[in-house]
Amino acid sequence: MTLLQRNSTEKIYSQIAQVLRQDIRKHYQTGDCLASEFDLAERFQVNRHTIRHAIDALIQEGVVERRHGKGTFVLSQPIDYTVAQKTRFTETFKNLGKTTSMQIRRKIIIPADASIAKHLGLKANDDVVCIEILRFADQQPICLSSHYFPKSHFPDFLEQYQTGSLHACIHRHYQLQLKRVESLVSAVLPQGDDVTLLCMPKTHPILRVKSINVNERDGTPLEYALTRFCADRIQLRINL
Repeated sequence: MTLLQRNSTEKIYSQIAQVLRQDIRKHYQTGDCLASEFDLAERFQVNRHTIRHAIDALIQEGVVERRHGKGTFVLSQPIDYTVAQKTRFTETFKNLGKTTSMQIRRKIIIPADASIAKHLGLKANDDVVCIEILRFADQQPICLSSHYFPKSHFPDFLEQYQTGSLHACIHRHYQLQLKRVESLVSAVLPQGDDVTLLCMPKTHPILRVKSINVNERDGTPLEYALTRFCADRIQLRINL
């Protein structure tokens, strides 16, 4: 039996929800089933209505889900990913205790369409360097990013960049520091190869982030990035 503070100003169901929250964090994995409402009512010495109220609170938080006729199951918790002026994928996930890897999908020169040209201050059909990268955390695909750079500023970037941080490569070879000045986030359904590459159902949304990075010295736009995150694996904390 788990003792509750019966005389506390905090409601009983809220106390139970807090205990279950701690139990899940310490002892449960994604997909595990919680004890039945009957067993939980016995443990906390309350009626099943109070247990149901506590579980409803966890459902609203996205911690668990109730499956009719089967029970209550633990959901995977999204990774808290900070979007800041100098966000670095590898560094961010390393600080979260996760391993990272990447797969370069494309490295090509293409003519800028109207949208890319507008974001980079170019003319339509000006040459841009396009690099597309699939990034993983703990071997699970997290995001697919398409990065566009004006070829006039980075004429040999395709040869210079082999792997790792794009911005570190730019700093090393061109002595330029980039910083993010804008990120536009929207929820959309995945398109094209995104479904396959991100290993997700085509009916689940992605978080699409359109970002502009500029030269830290003079504000010249030098990178337009279009990143697609799996919405159920990540939550974005905007801190610009």
